[in-house]
Amino acid sequence: MKELLPRNNTKRKIIHLDMDAFYASVEMRDNPALAKKALIVGQDPRKANGHGVVATANYVARQYGVHSAMPTMKALRLVPKDKIAFVRPNFEKYRAVSAQIHELMYELTDVVESVALDEAYLDVTKNKLGVYSAVTLATRLQEKIFKKTGLTSSFGVSYNKFLAKMGSEFAKPFGRTIILPEEAEDFLAQQPIEAFPGIGKKTQEQLHSMGIFTGADLQNLDVKFLIERFKRMGYFIAQHAQGIDLRPVNSTRQRKSIGTERTFEPNIFDENIALTTLRKYSENLSKKLKEKNFLAQTLVIKVRNNNFETVTKRSKLTKPTNDAIEIFQTAKELFKSVDNFLTQGIRLLGLSTTDLQTNQYEEISLDLFTTE
Repeated sequence: MKELLPRNNTKRKIIHLDMDAFYASVEMRDNPALAKKALIVGQDPRKANGHGVVATANYVARQYGVHSAMPTMKALRLVPKDKIAFVRPNFEKYRAVSAQIHELMYELTDVVESVALDEAYLDVTKNKLGVYSAVTLATRLQEKIFKKTGLTSSFGVSYNKFLAKMGSEFAKPFGRTIILPEEAEDFLAQQPIEAFPGIGKKTQEQLHSMGIFTGADLQNLDVKFLIERFKRMGYFIAQHAQGIDLRPVNSTRQRKSIGTERTFEPNIFDENIALTTLRKYSENLSKKLKEKNFLAQTLVIKVRNNNFETVTKRSKLTKPTNDAIEIFQTAKELFKSVDNFLTQGIRLLGLSTTDLQTNQYEEISLDLFTTE
C-alpha cells in the first residue's frame, strides 16, 4: 500500500556535515600528546567520587567500547589505566571553533540548519558559488574546515535530510558518502534498522520481536500495518524505508531565541546553587536582549540529570520583556516544576528566551521635576 505515502522529491541537494569526535578532536589538536591515548572528554571519576558522564570520546577510546553518555566510571573499567586520559569539557572553546565552521558553511549557502555545535544540514540546491555538484561543494567545505581548524569531518550528500544524515554516519571518520536517487532504496535495504535515524532503542526492540532487522524488512512491510502499530512514527518509518523525507532544511540564520546553558561537573544537588545560576543566566539574557533591542515573550528552562534524562519547560511571560528581574521570577517558577531532578543531580541547566520581537521604543529616564 505504497499509495499511502507522499510523492517523493528527488530534486534537492542536501549536505549533512558532522564533525568527527568533535570535542575530543579539538582537545587533541590543542594537545597532540593526547592523540595516542584513549581520550575521554568528561570528569575523571577518580577525582569526583566516582561521578561523571562521557561527553565524547576519541576513536581510540571507542575501540575499547567507550561511547557518549556512558558513566566515566564504566569507561575507566574498560580502558587500561596507562592508555586512558580525561579532559574536562571546555564548551566556550568548542563554541568558538563551531562558529568558525559555521562561517565556512555560510560561504556556500544561507540555508543552514544547525543541529548541534558539530552538526548541520545545508541545502545547496541553489548556492552562493553557482556550483551544480553538491559533492564538489561538500568536498570543498570538508577541506576548508580541515585547513582552517585542523579538524576532520564527515559528510553525506543526497536529496533529503534523512539520507544525508545516514550518509555522514556511514563512513566515519573523514568519510564521504553520496546516495543518489536511483541508489537510495537498495542502500536502505542493506542497512540494519539501528542505522536509521529516529528509530530509538525501544522501537528497535519491538521491530526485532516482529522479525524486522533491516531496511529490506521494513520495505516489505505494509504501510498501513506500520501506521497501525506505531501511529505517526510508523508513517515516518515507512517513508524513510522508501527513501522519502520531505522536511525542509530550516535556516537558523535568523535569530529565533537567545539562551545559555552549562554542563556541571560535579553535578548540582543544592537548590540555592541552581537558583543562583538561574539568576546569573537571567542577567546575561537581559543584557543580550537589550543589546539586540529585543523583547522576549516566552521563557524556556532545560534540565538534564546525571542519568541523562532531559526535560524542558516553557512559560509565556505576562508581557514581552527584557528585564532581568522579570525573567528570573519566571525562571524560578519554572524550576519548581523540575526541582525533583536535584535528587539525581543536575548535569545541565539552561535558560533561553523565545518568541522574540523588536522593542519598538527606548526606555529613558526623565526627571519631571527638573527646572532650568
